[in-house]
Amino acid sequence: MSPRRPRPVRRSARVLLLDAADRLLLFRMKDATPGAFCWITPGGGVRRAERVRAAAARELWEETGLRVAPRDLGARVAWTGGRAEFSWASGYFEDVFFLHRVRAHEVDTSHMEELERGQTTAHHWWSLDELAATGERIHPFGLPGLLGELLAGRIPAEPVRLPWHHAQDPG
Repeated sequence: MSPRRPRPVRRSARVLLLDAADRLLLFRMKDATPGAFCWITPGGGVRRAERVRAAAARELWEETGLRVAPRDLGARVAWTGGRAEFSWASGYFEDVFFLHRVRAHEVDTSHMEELERGQTTAHHWWSLDELAATGERIHPFGLPGLLGELLAGRIPAEPVRLPWHHAQDPG
């Protein structure tokens, strides 16, 4: 039995969105460090009384323009969590990742919230080889390894834990 996780001050629902060419969609975002950037999956905070799967579907539409019913999202395949400190919150944070496939999708960011639009500088469909070779910062840590397993058809029976990506606490 795994140890009990603390109640998160913020839970995020995120989506590993794969196209027919086995490429993963990531957004390039401004990082907390001035002038720094990182690449992240579509997704965001779960609202009060919202189910995680519903939040993932809502965030997918807001950030990519892709409408998916929560029940039609793929499996919950991973999670990560740990302590972080931001100007707007500090404590234990948790991200949950769902897998979803599309044949193709033209990304439409017009439904992003204003803050997200101001932080998002690009999007790109990454191949596994690109992810494994890049020197750019990718969140969550461990994503190339997880993606390799998923592309090989090995969907975990239980979500796998990925390393926490904030230096304050490796989780």
